[in-house]
Amino acid sequence: MAIFRKKADKTVPRRRLAQEFERGPAHTTTQHTFRRNRTLTGSTSDSVASSSHSQPDMLSQRSHAHNLARVRRRIGSILLIVVLAAAFLYWLLTQLTAQVSIAFSDTSISHSLDTSIYQKAINDYMGIHPFSRLRFMLDTTDLGNYLASTVSEVDSVASAQMGSMSETIFTLVMRQPVAGWKIGAKQYYVDAKGVAFERNFYGSPSVQIVDESGAALQQGALIASNQFLSFVGRVVALSKVRGYTVTDAILPAGTTRELEIKLSGVTPLVRLSTDRPAGEQVEDMARSLVYLTSRGQAPSYIDVRVSGKAFYQ
Repeated sequence: MAIFRKKADKTVPRRRLAQEFERGPAHTTTQHTFRRNRTLTGSTSDSVASSSHSQPDMLSQRSHAHNLARVRRRIGSILLIVVLAAAFLYWLLTQLTAQVSIAFSDTSISHSLDTSIYQKAINDYMGIHPFSRLRFMLDTTDLGNYLASTVSEVDSVASAQMGSMSETIFTLVMRQPVAGWKIGAKQYYVDAKGVAFERNFYGSPSVQIVDESGAALQQGALIASNQFLSFVGRVVALSKVRGYTVTDAILPAGTTRELEIKLSGVTPLVRLSTDRPAGEQVEDMARSLVYLTSRGQAPSYIDVRVSGKAFYQ
């Protein structure tokens, strides 16, 4: 009977995917080296030897780029270290003092003078202080003090500048004398600081101090205070205003607070005291000389150490 007959399957069978999919041309092995479901041989590490050295394409482009970047950084670091080391060594060479040259701060001093004595003194100082040969470690103040104790005509070191390679030019400040200082037959000079020295680069001072006190003197030592030198300078200047020229200033024996001056064209010596103002004593001296000249007297000395009075003999 038809009612019990199985219905015919009218569904159309699906086409196979193989009929709808068209395969493309086969790719080479090198293009699908890292495809899924494939077995890889070898190693991608630079430090591990590959079992198949005939396949250089085992490293990806990204791995190659990373390896090249590491190599570039390593080479760049080495080059940077080399350049910095070379620059540091060059800078040390520019700071090294292998040769000493001498210059003077005052251009009126002749540069043709023999400066070997100062070169030797500076080299001796650097022998005592080896690190001072590096210019940035040099203490010019300490060097100036050393030179003042060995070559006393040097007042200080103005600068230490680079000359040629490994050469340093030391600019020296020389002492300027404000007075000559004579002890016995030996001639010294004294600057505004009261320091004695023998070698004078400037003209002879107008004032000659004759020391008859009998005290021993060593060049480079402090032999006069600034107050004493200032007093002598004031006496010389004020006497010139009054029309008198001081030629000699004498320190009498056995005292340090008295001064005798000798005037050009005037017979008597004039005794002064460093405890009284110079202006008052010069005024008393001038009045006494005018009085004695008017009376035709020529004593051997005039003493104006007491205020308002003058003694003569």
